[in-house]
Amino acid sequence: MKPDKKFVLVLMFFCAFLVSTSFSVGEHITNNLSSALLTLLRFLIACLLLLPVIWQKYGLSITLNAFFRYGMISGALVTFFYCMFVALKYTTAFNTSVLFTLVPLLAGLYAAVLTGERLAKVQLTGLVSAFIGALLVIFKGNPLLIFEMSWNRGDIIFLLGCLAMGLYTPLVKMLHRGEPMEQMTFWVLVTGSLWLLPMAGFELKSLQLAQVGLSTWGWIFYLALFTTVISFYLTQFSIPFIGPTRVMAYSYLYPPLVLLIDFISGKGLPEVSVVPGILVIMVAMVILLQSARQEERA
Repeated sequence: MKPDKKFVLVLMFFCAFLVSTSFSVGEHITNNLSSALLTLLRFLIACLLLLPVIWQKYGLSITLNAFFRYGMISGALVTFFYCMFVALKYTTAFNTSVLFTLVPLLAGLYAAVLTGERLAKVQLTGLVSAFIGALLVIFKGNPLLIFEMSWNRGDIIFLLGCLAMGLYTPLVKMLHRGEPMEQMTFWVLVTGSLWLLPMAGFELKSLQLAQVGLSTWGWIFYLALFTTVISFYLTQFSIPFIGPTRVMAYSYLYPPLVLLIDFISGKGLPEVSVVPGILVIMVAMVILLQSARQEERA
């Protein structure tokens, strides 16, 4: 039975909340482990959580061609998450959540080159609006500061990660061969772990479990289960019912949700100068949601 669309929208809001927590959690634990090791542990735990399902439903055989396809996709993810955890040593969860709103625009540009997709004018308007809003936040409401390049070190590192993450969805579309998405996700996580082993394998070998701390292990498990496995299932469940454009638009909720999480955790609110940028990002979300509704009617 087809689920009620309002129920699906609630699921996507919950998914956006889960993903938003990853920025704050990453900021909290990033100084306890190296960025490569933190990313590797997240991937390995997510693999173990998915392993029983994949083994039972599809088996664990894989062709060499598929292995290389998944490896190309995971390269984009590994670069993004590595840059994210490095960046959070120098910048805030809020700044990274705002910069992440650039990913849909980057994905659209990459898709135009790699898969020949073309964005509708209203979609391009929404994505460019989000880009402008992100700049207004990063430069605290003064666009002229862009010419002075007053980015902090973490913002620049995370921007490089966003450039890599923008490749993820075009690569999935270009390299997907009809296999179930949960199967592809599992092997992307496996190959991603292999990418990370040369960077963090020696640290994993010498890792003392007790030295990491129980709370840090708890947060790593949270990242693997809730912001990786569960958010994936919610996203894949929702796409057939509300469409990829509306799903993508929910990423614009990340900045205000991170603000809410920071406020609840006692960090207070950001400067008033970033409010215009947040409003522009929210307008961009409305534009994309409206364009998706128009596509459905058409």
